[in-house]
Amino acid sequence: MASRVERVLFVDDEETVREALEQWLTLAGYAVSTFEAPEAALAEIDAGFPGILVTDLRMPRMGGLTVLERALERDPDLPVLLVTGHGDVPQAVEAMRRGAYDFIEKPFAPERMTDAIGRACEKRHLTLRLRRLHASKDAHAIETRLIGTSRAMETLRREVLDLAATPVNVVINGETGSGKELVAQCLHAFSTRRDGRFVPVNCGAIPDTMMESELFGYEAGAFTGALKRRIGKLEYAHRGTLFLDEIEAMPLSGQVKLLRVLQERRVERLGANDSVAADLRTLCASKVDLREEAEAGRFRPDLYYRLDVASLRIPPLRERREDIPLLFEHFAAKAAEEHGRAMRPLSARHVQDLVEQAWPGNVRELRNAAERYAFGLDRLGAAPEPGEAGMQPLAARVEAYERGLIQQALQQAQGNIAEAMRLLDLPRRTLNEKMQRYGLSRGDFVG
Repeated sequence: MASRVERVLFVDDEETVREALEQWLTLAGYAVSTFEAPEAALAEIDAGFPGILVTDLRMPRMGGLTVLERALERDPDLPVLLVTGHGDVPQAVEAMRRGAYDFIEKPFAPERMTDAIGRACEKRHLTLRLRRLHASKDAHAIETRLIGTSRAMETLRREVLDLAATPVNVVINGETGSGKELVAQCLHAFSTRRDGRFVPVNCGAIPDTMMESELFGYEAGAFTGALKRRIGKLEYAHRGTLFLDEIEAMPLSGQVKLLRVLQERRVERLGANDSVAADLRTLCASKVDLREEAEAGRFRPDLYYRLDVASLRIPPLRERREDIPLLFEHFAAKAAEEHGRAMRPLSARHVQDLVEQAWPGNVRELRNAAERYAFGLDRLGAAPEPGEAGMQPLAARVEAYERGLIQQALQQAQGNIAEAMRLLDLPRRTLNEKMQRYGLSRGDFVG
């Protein structure tokens, strides 16, 4: 009987072998996809792929060991079975050292193949189940770090958790103050490297003359002033995560050496003759488009493609204004608690003022304003005017403001729901639900 994970990808350059195995596994209850080209099979694999990979060892276009390596780059826990000839057993044993789940020697009985596939599928099922359980806990935990109820933040949290479960390098794009390092910390905290170090490096704050010694370290006597050995950031991040902020500021000479470390997974201190292991995941942040920088010759294209296996974009505050009151009150309450002050409530007018501000410095600017408010140093400290909803809970104040925005859009659209949807960037179902919740009727706004 097939396992609960029933998807099998089978790669072999011989058509007769593919047809025979597809018949056997289909009869056994598996969904089988056969491929002559390994690239097509690899394209099916990601961290959530609900199945396994079976590949021949000897193929003309791409050998089984290369297929194994590329599959495990996409998901290190993917069960990969290799089909080998009698003389290939030593290679198959080497493949298992590299992470293959099992190998099957030709000629094989159908029962031997289906038994091995069944065990591999059961392992895959358990792996994915554990990941889902882990992700459900992480989903709650990440909400306390990446705060916001907007769709943009919900999407960002989901993307962070998805990428945290993979070993790939990530480029994080975002404006100044948007929280790039916080996102990098979350990618580390919810990854399999969470027990290793998170090592941040601000490339823009390091002088060019010190970049190499900061990243690679040095031996005593390597240069004038090098009195004793110093471990560089790359070596210090071994088995952990290296976060390179403002990566675009790294000089081209440093980019060349960084690329070599990422390719060889080894680092050589300045003045040393031997290299040491540097097993690390690289996260980078940039305020500019690295692809454009690479095309303009200001950033090495080969390093860009090594770093930008995946990318994340952090939305600026102006694209998620509904999160502003929640963030402001969170930062203000935290600052008040840390300094033993009473948290003063925000009036409805204050909430509206906050939402309408530009916030070019994004979350960093908002946090500074919230801390000033907590200390009574900001104009928001003025007492609410009589009749304002200053003592209402935050949820009620946010709802009142949301109702006003919807009402304003309906007035501007003269009751045209499609136009209101466009103005608010809301789907019809969401707009209808909110209008019903707030007692708003389209007919009240028809000109």
